[in-house]
Amino acid sequence: MARIALLPEEVASQVAAGEVVERPASVVKELVENALDAKAGRVEVAVRRGGISLIRVNDNGCGMDRDDALLCLERHATSKIRTGHDLASIATLGFRGEALPSIASVSRFRLATREHEAVAGTEVVVSGGRIEAVRDCGEAPGTQVEVRSLFYNLPARRKFLRTENTEYSHVLHQMELMALGHCAVGFTLVSDERVVFQLPPSTQLLDRIRDLRGGAAAAELLEVPVVEAEGMRISGFLGKAGVSRSSRQQQLVFLNGRAVENPTLNFALREGYHTALMKGQYPVCFLFIDMDPAAVDVNVHPAKREVRFRDGAVVREVVADAVRRALEGDRAQWTAAFHAGAQPVGVGATAPGEEAERSAVPVEVPLIPVAEQVALRKDWARIAPSQPTGGEVGRGAVSGPGAVELASSVSVDSGADGLGLARPVGGVGVEVAAQEFRIIGVLGKLYVLMENGDGLVLVDQHAAHERILFEEMRRRMEEQGVPAQRLLMPLTMQVSPRDADWLMRHLEMLERAGIALEPFGSGTFKIDSLPTFVKTSDPLQLVREIVDELQDVGQQGARLRLGEDMIAKTVCRHAVKANDVLQHPELVRLVRDLLACELPYCCPHGRPTMIQMSYGELERKFGRKA
Repeated sequence: MARIALLPEEVASQVAAGEVVERPASVVKELVENALDAKAGRVEVAVRRGGISLIRVNDNGCGMDRDDALLCLERHATSKIRTGHDLASIATLGFRGEALPSIASVSRFRLATREHEAVAGTEVVVSGGRIEAVRDCGEAPGTQVEVRSLFYNLPARRKFLRTENTEYSHVLHQMELMALGHCAVGFTLVSDERVVFQLPPSTQLLDRIRDLRGGAAAAELLEVPVVEAEGMRISGFLGKAGVSRSSRQQQLVFLNGRAVENPTLNFALREGYHTALMKGQYPVCFLFIDMDPAAVDVNVHPAKREVRFRDGAVVREVVADAVRRALEGDRAQWTAAFHAGAQPVGVGATAPGEEAERSAVPVEVPLIPVAEQVALRKDWARIAPSQPTGGEVGRGAVSGPGAVELASSVSVDSGADGLGLARPVGGVGVEVAAQEFRIIGVLGKLYVLMENGDGLVLVDQHAAHERILFEEMRRRMEEQGVPAQRLLMPLTMQVSPRDADWLMRHLEMLERAGIALEPFGSGTFKIDSLPTFVKTSDPLQLVREIVDELQDVGQQGARLRLGEDMIAKTVCRHAVKANDVLQHPELVRLVRDLLACELPYCCPHGRPTMIQMSYGELERKFGRKA
């Protein structure tokens, strides 16, 4: 007796529907994609009970005649591809020809469509996959699809749906993705007879983001300068350094107008932010990638969420570079406020001999004990840039043979505000105006209070010093390589064939970072040396962790990443701590060196170094303005 039999058409349709229609949001996604492919300039979506009871999608697209209206309900009937070659360069959102028949097989379905030049339209009523009526209708040009009682004929699937609020949240998310990906189209969403949003067509992505997420969220974004490279065009908006979330829900990437998910893009975003993003956090982004459809495969997942790139490494490098450029470009704007000038204090009211007596700190700041001075000086000398000694310091600053190197490398300009602003003599400090900022005091022996042209600034002295030391050590590593220490007894490490191939191709790069490896038989490598500043009780595990991490990033990213985690841990130990008392010239030098960094607004671990509170924000908090 034969054990294999053909499934009935009804059952086969329900099985196929399970791949495409997971929940009401899946129906909304498929129907809105069809509307966009039909060149609609306006799309209206109405749902009841989270889409479980009703989903209605109305558009003003090209519409269909009667033959096409009937044919679109047949499985694998589509107007978007004709041959197998078309699958290699899909330029539309939909292409499978499965959505409408799958939806119609698990719901009470109504399709009403009319071409713009037609006198009458066509209405098709389907219940559980069976056509019940076909007749003329007088609908407006375009297409309207109604889906009622989703999964009414599949109780097992229906009971797996979540609460109405949960299902509605998924519908809302899909509508926001569609609206963000197609700003030129007007979108309306109505839930249980309540208008959720009504978005007019827009030419500016930021306007659409502001309409959907609010002005506060839009203010946290910075624009990505358009990057055109390797046949790709990158644009959009990214969260500023320090703006992140604990999940990827706000990490939105659109490929040729389609919201997509791809591990390559996740790695690229992480690599682009790098030290501007804390571990365990994910960026906020609205990133748009336009590229040749032939260079990407969207025919990977039935729901078309995942994509596969022909050359993922190139995509990763271009996207990471675009993110880095955006963050670097934000630096000039970020530091502009510090060049605006703080308000002068007591101009012309101070005698020349009294200028050095006046301190921005309201209380007497004790000198750092000699023992702490010596310890800090040794730590600074180990990893900080060499500075000229013997510079002048203001009254009350640390001086003498045990003075902190940071204090001995500045001189004091007594400006009109009488605060004795420090001027860097050498190193990485930058020359700026005397009124660039004003040190007010130190809060809790950690947070430096400053005034600049925009208001109040709080600086975390430990995080700021970490960033300064980190960039200096990284610069030295790139220019001179990392000093290495040979092991008394070389260690051998057994690796997989994949890891062995990667190591063979990157031996020179690893050696430049102070890790000397040598092939020692099949799948075995000998470890001869490690960086001098690395302290570990398990060198083998350390090398394995480094290799695993670097394999997840591109070639350029590996060069940037190599050794940086070790540097970040090192500078954390040697940076100024929370209870270290710094004198005024030291504080000014710290801030100036921070402003000279490539990425001044966060420490190597991604935490912010500064927090700005504008005059407007202060006035609102004190009730001076609404």
